[in-house]
Amino acid sequence: MEKFLYFIGIDISKATLDFAVVLANKVLFHFQSSNNKDGIESFVKHLKTACPESNLQNSLYCMEHTGIYNNHLLNYLNSKKANVWVEHPVNIKESLGMIRGENDKVDAKRIAFYAYKNRDEVRLWLPKREVIQKLDRLTATRNRLIKVRKILQSPLTDSQDFITKKDHDDARRACQKTMDSLKKDVQNIEKLIKEVIQSDIYLKELFEFIESVKGIGPTIAAEILISTNEFKDITHPKKFACHSGVVPFENQSGKYKGRSRTSNKANKQLKALLHNGAMSAIQHSPELREYYLRKTAEGKNQMLVINNVCNKLIHRVFACVREKRKYKDSFSLLVA
Repeated sequence: MEKFLYFIGIDISKATLDFAVVLANKVLFHFQSSNNKDGIESFVKHLKTACPESNLQNSLYCMEHTGIYNNHLLNYLNSKKANVWVEHPVNIKESLGMIRGENDKVDAKRIAFYAYKNRDEVRLWLPKREVIQKLDRLTATRNRLIKVRKILQSPLTDSQDFITKKDHDDARRACQKTMDSLKKDVQNIEKLIKEVIQSDIYLKELFEFIESVKGIGPTIAAEILISTNEFKDITHPKKFACHSGVVPFENQSGKYKGRSRTSNKANKQLKALLHNGAMSAIQHSPELREYYLRKTAEGKNQMLVINNVCNKLIHRVFACVREKRKYKDSFSLLVA
């Protein structure tokens, strides 16, 4: 376990960085800078002046994941080989209990105290390979395009039986070119995603193992590669199932026992994709279709059964990656 003396909490926004430095559960100082290299260097200089004993080995920089706004800071700290902890915002929020008031200065202090109190459970951040970062950016763009297209398509679908055919046709014509253009953009992005994967030998091999599982298409396979960081950050199927929100947790206190629910910390995008994958697998995998029909006939909740199918898909994917092989449907061979 690393031994840290200084715990530096950073609240990140598009324009500014707020730093709070904690030593032995006491805030030493707060410092605000611009969110760029010059701003970061100004903090480092101030830290060295205020805390001469601080260095890269005895300091821990902790921040919430805020997407691209983290980039300047992460790139700088990584170049200096600093100790970095990037934590899920929900974990920090839940650890603090009831919160009254909120601003960047206070948030930086809360993050620093979180790092100090949880120092024995620190998970140091490591940068992803450039090919995974590029894949992440492309899939994020694809998701945004699909979301915009859905925003245009949904009202047309919903209003079809409630307005005249002329009004419906007029509404469709008004945005048809935009929807066609969005569809073409999605196809181009998917082509780029495929090219990125095919350009990297290791990534290509992993992709083939993942996609060999019935129900796992190219979109889900790409998201799994990104979410697990090529199976480096998440190496166990149960942990990935929790991350994906397909594992129900007990809701019990004393004599009260409520219905088990999945965690709100889950990756909702991944959960939705796995749900679609499970529905596809139920249609195309004889084994999973038989399982689904048997469990629903027993009176099991349909969503619970679908979550179980998601879990089976996840375990199959991880088994294929672990054993470096494509999936073989033994049930289909048995039936044949």
